[in-house]
Amino acid sequence: MPKRSKCTRRARCAAKRPCQPATSCRPLVSVTVECPVHESFRVAQVAGLFDVPLAAKSRETFNVELPTLAEPWDIGVIVGPSGSGKSTVARHAFDQALYQSDPAAWPGDRAVVDCFPEGQSIRDITQILSSVGFSTPPAWVKPYHVLSNGERFRCDLARALTAGGDLVVFDEFTSVVDRTVAKTGSVAVSKHVRRQNADGPRLRFVAVTCHYDIVEWLEPDWVLDMASRRLARGRLRRPPIEVKVYECSRSAWDLFKKTHYLSASLPAASNLYVGLVEGQPAGIVVVANQFGRRQRDTRYNGYRRIARVVVLPDFQGVGIAGRLMDAVAEMFAARNLRVGITSSHPSMIALLKRAKAWRITDVFRHGTAKKTFTAARAAQYRLGTRKIVGSQGRAVISAFYTGPGPGTPQAALKKR
Repeated sequence: MPKRSKCTRRARCAAKRPCQPATSCRPLVSVTVECPVHESFRVAQVAGLFDVPLAAKSRETFNVELPTLAEPWDIGVIVGPSGSGKSTVARHAFDQALYQSDPAAWPGDRAVVDCFPEGQSIRDITQILSSVGFSTPPAWVKPYHVLSNGERFRCDLARALTAGGDLVVFDEFTSVVDRTVAKTGSVAVSKHVRRQNADGPRLRFVAVTCHYDIVEWLEPDWVLDMASRRLARGRLRRPPIEVKVYECSRSAWDLFKKTHYLSASLPAASNLYVGLVEGQPAGIVVVANQFGRRQRDTRYNGYRRIARVVVLPDFQGVGIAGRLMDAVAEMFAARNLRVGITSSHPSMIALLKRAKAWRITDVFRHGTAKKTFTAARAAQYRLGTRKIVGSQGRAVISAFYTGPGPGTPQAALKKR
């Protein structure tokens, strides 16, 4: 908790009325740091060349205003150039809540999911990893040291948010990642904190950073700028993320297939749609035809299935997958075609549960059994020429697109 100084308004208001209670006074943090100055020939040279006054100790004092935990806020930012006192103020004001990455917390012989506290279930771990924009299961089973800087940053965020307590102060926020990851990571953290506060106990997050470009993407309730040492209150709004969708060739799948959590192959008859953010490929949606089902069940006439949805790691956690799916499904709805999806990915299941444009039709909490095959195909599997992929042991959800659009067959959807 920030330490309170004496009321700065006492002299001004004493003549009119007694000073208000401490809760209405400005909560000030006063920090003084000092270090000894060791005399040497080179130190004397620097002092003479640049007129640096020498003293027995170097001392600096920071007087800033910070909100208290009694005030209603979710996210805060302490920002400023290097050497402006950001970490010093954060450490003095929030003490034990300050999180700093510890390499010893990520052993080189253990997967990322094994480095979280023992009391957490695998469901909780995968949920928090997905919440901070790290939704790539193939990377979850890798050691921390082989991951990219962006993936490590998101792992540290996930660990900080699960460390316990109702306050997390993250030092050097986005300092080691490129600016695209910094912005998308900030959006992911903001969404997680505010969703957590809407569904459960209040969680507060304070980012300590030297980068001003992520402030509006984090959407904080207050910002302390250490360059001017002024506190600005009021929640900021992040800029919109524009996603442009284009139909593309099958060769575009090569950029995304390593990130997909299941098969890297594509259905034989499928259409691919790529989403671009600021001219960079961010995600892809693969839509497949259902020829076999159409012959067996007339309900699948005019039906298309979303077979693959992949968002590159640098763009995960900001809602691109949902916007891509809506845009592609709307294209087919305009042609009087229905679009559905079946998925077992935790993030996709959570997305479909929240989405207003999708209606859930089936939920299999423990997956489905492996399908039966004809004798000819069964022989191929026995010979090892193909591999059966089932969903036993993991939750599976199916949904249909019911969003707005002049060509959406609403009557047909209501009958299902």
